[in-house]
Amino acid sequence: METNSTTNPRAAVQDANERCQTNTDRVEYVGMRVDGTPVVLKLTEHERLTPDRSLDLVRHSPAGFDWGYVGSGPAQLACALLLDYYDDENVAHQHYIQFRNEVISQLACDGPADCWHLTGDDIEAALGEFQDHHALTPDGGGPSASLPANWSAVSRTDRTVFQRRDIDHYVVLAEGSEEWLIILCAQGDRAYPAPLDHRTRPVEANPAPAVQELIAESNDLVEPDEEAT
Repeated sequence: METNSTTNPRAAVQDANERCQTNTDRVEYVGMRVDGTPVVLKLTEHERLTPDRSLDLVRHSPAGFDWGYVGSGPAQLACALLLDYYDDENVAHQHYIQFRNEVISQLACDGPADCWHLTGDDIEAALGEFQDHHALTPDGGGPSASLPANWSAVSRTDRTVFQRRDIDHYVVLAEGSEEWLIILCAQGDRAYPAPLDHRTRPVEANPAPAVQELIAESNDLVEPDEEAT
């Protein structure tokens, strides 16, 4: 019976071992297209990386992974790689969008082996750069070095929300298929938040400056409470 490497992880791993060289002393992922289907392998453990675990965290692309551009398939791959490597849902959820934008979107199957390689060292170096730049990321509700003292970033299942601590102002960061939608809104006594202002940015752009603009606008509209700062 003929073996299909797109559905048989062991066959895909064997095929990858013939096409790509790896150092078994380090964590290494390799991606390739098998009959047009994106396949990602964790070579150090001889297994195929699947979206299953990452789909419990974010659901950008239930159909599978992709790379080489900014989109839903690369977002799912970014989350899956970080989750697999760090085994930490908070780290994966905080950094996968920036990891997609900066790393996964740049991956390409090239060279004699017609595949890409990503090592644990590569992943750690990328996240180190993100942290050095103090990216705006959810941090469980605590103060962030990239936000004013009266604001906190919190993680929701489908989006990131930046919450003002002294009044009911929020900045909601939502990713669409082609652009970011960043909304400043106020809750107060209303049943639903009322939008005060918004920004849109291309999905490949860093949304942090727009978030900071709206946060500054809120602080200009209502001066922060001294106790909150």
